[in-house]
Amino acid sequence: MRIFHPLAFASALFSSLVNAGVTVYYQVPLADSTTTASSANYTGAAAYDPTVLTPPPVPAGLTTQFGIQLSSSSAAVQGLSIPHQGSFMGFSIEFTVVNQIFGINATYLQVPFLNLMAILRERAGEVHIRVGGNTQETAVLVDSLPGGVMMTKERGTTNDVTATPTLLYTAEVLYTMANISALVNTKWFLGLPFNDTSNLRLGIAEVGEAVLSGPGYLLGFQVGNEPDLYAAHGVRPSTYSPSGYYSEFGTVVDAVNNDGDIPVKNNLVAPSITGQWTPESVWDTGLVETYSSSLGALAVEHYPTDNCYALYGIGSPVVPQDVFQHFLNHTSGVNIIAPYLNSTNYAQANGKPFIMMETNTASCGGLPGISDTFGATLWALDYGLQMAYSNFSGAMMHVGGQDVYYNPFTPPPTNQSSYHQWTIGSIFYSTIVVAEVFGPSGNAQIIDLQANTNNMFTPAYAVYENGAPVRLVLMNYVSDPSGASDYTTTISIGGSAIGQGNATPAQIQVKYLVAPSVTEKYNITWAGQTFGGTFQSDGRLTGSESVQTINCDQSSNTCQVTVPAPGVALVFLSTDAYAESGNPSTQTFPTTMATKTVNTATINPSVLATSNGMSGVTWELGSTSKGDIGAGAKNSLSVVSLVGAAVLSTGMLCTWFWS
Repeated sequence: MRIFHPLAFASALFSSLVNAGVTVYYQVPLADSTTTASSANYTGAAAYDPTVLTPPPVPAGLTTQFGIQLSSSSAAVQGLSIPHQGSFMGFSIEFTVVNQIFGINATYLQVPFLNLMAILRERAGEVHIRVGGNTQETAVLVDSLPGGVMMTKERGTTNDVTATPTLLYTAEVLYTMANISALVNTKWFLGLPFNDTSNLRLGIAEVGEAVLSGPGYLLGFQVGNEPDLYAAHGVRPSTYSPSGYYSEFGTVVDAVNNDGDIPVKNNLVAPSITGQWTPESVWDTGLVETYSSSLGALAVEHYPTDNCYALYGIGSPVVPQDVFQHFLNHTSGVNIIAPYLNSTNYAQANGKPFIMMETNTASCGGLPGISDTFGATLWALDYGLQMAYSNFSGAMMHVGGQDVYYNPFTPPPTNQSSYHQWTIGSIFYSTIVVAEVFGPSGNAQIIDLQANTNNMFTPAYAVYENGAPVRLVLMNYVSDPSGASDYTTTISIGGSAIGQGNATPAQIQVKYLVAPSVTEKYNITWAGQTFGGTFQSDGRLTGSESVQTINCDQSSNTCQVTVPAPGVALVFLSTDAYAESGNPSTQTFPTTMATKTVNTATINPSVLATSNGMSGVTWELGSTSKGDIGAGAKNSLSVVSLVGAAVLSTGMLCTWFWS
């Protein structure tokens, strides 16, 4: 079994490597023109669907002038959340698409993905990713696969009504994840196959612990994905119930405890139900009390609606235009979370994190004209902050393949990867804002201010760190190009009105998340920067950053901030708060060279020395496949990238450190 080797392994080679050029394979668009079909005639992949809906009407009687009063001390604030870190909002990536998103193996990594994760890492400190979904249940770890690939699918081998394929994968998947972690500090949840508990397959835990646990990259193992849907999907008897899950969970616990190749015994995650069972029905089995020493976290999964009828003929049709309005107000997130408030309290009482392990706008791939719009950006941001306020410890936005609408990021189809770049979805902007809202300290506590007399179109949140207010999030769901629905709020910190001394600063910094309409798909900017449109991104923000400095009136103890309709203002209440998460010095991985299998370009080691804003001396050494897997892969695919590494004559990848 391969593991991370100590630095001494490379010492004999280091002197010859440190001055060597590194071959870097990039994908970049060539001069290419495309035409967009009307949505009525569109028959292409869901990820690029051009459907545009009609924004809801402007609400009547909207108050556009109101005040926000903040306490200068958290000691006087009732209802603050548990402490959070900027990694709160992460990603749930369907197992079957990791070779498209991460890279074809541990040697050749997708640079756009690294760039996206670097953006979050620089703001949040780390990034949390769950690899799993329906396909984790039927995944089988094998020693090798034809052609040296690390993953393949066998369709038609399961009886699941969602046509989930059997997934065959090699340990290379885990090494790929480890090398990504070494570059951009991602940390991982993995799923244990749970389709056949009479013949458990714990290989992913054995290899996962060996490869990811030592460097601190492994968060835990999910035991079952949506077990409350097993009966409906035909993978358990119709009588399957929480007590049946309790029994099978115990089988997994016993197997893990008896497996010497799984050294960590307390990082299992359960029950990951969707709402067909209530969380309380699972807690009532005694699962948490009985298996507390094995549980690392409690988790659920939830989508507010679904598009399953359109895909599988299951359930009832959902008309996107009819439900769009339900995503465009603060009540949506509040109502989604309400059934879990008892469980977040229960988790706290039992000393366990409570995680939304998989979520997005709609199950079965999302909804056209909603899931990929600025409306979804606002919804996901508000929903995520509401989860944090309600004492969830994290939330994972789901990522699928080309056939879904809700992806935060989508690589181009394989047959277009030599001339198209990635498409960054609207929800990825939400994750950036959440990362800046909480920052890397791990001490950020949030409260829903119920602003503007709790108006559902103008929610606001305050964040406290170390006892003091540090950031404000001001949102406007209204879509009104006239400007008449822009609102101005007057902010006061402390003051005689609440029996405190004046504490409003002389200046504040403000970043804006804006788009022309809630229906906009790509003309979305965060502090003036954007990822562009379909097939236009290498994972780096483009454009000049724009941060507004607003002078406050300390004599009246007030600051005024205007929020456009639609839009979000992130207000930094101190220079320290802005420096902590709002002003990252991200140096990401450039993707400026076009390559096919016969064309390569070299990159100066001095560039890699500070790539991603890291000093090379802080990196850990990683090793990956030996033999001809890397070489074979390089000759078979031209869209992947080798980052900060070289293929040695032995065929092994060695990531080294520039001084």
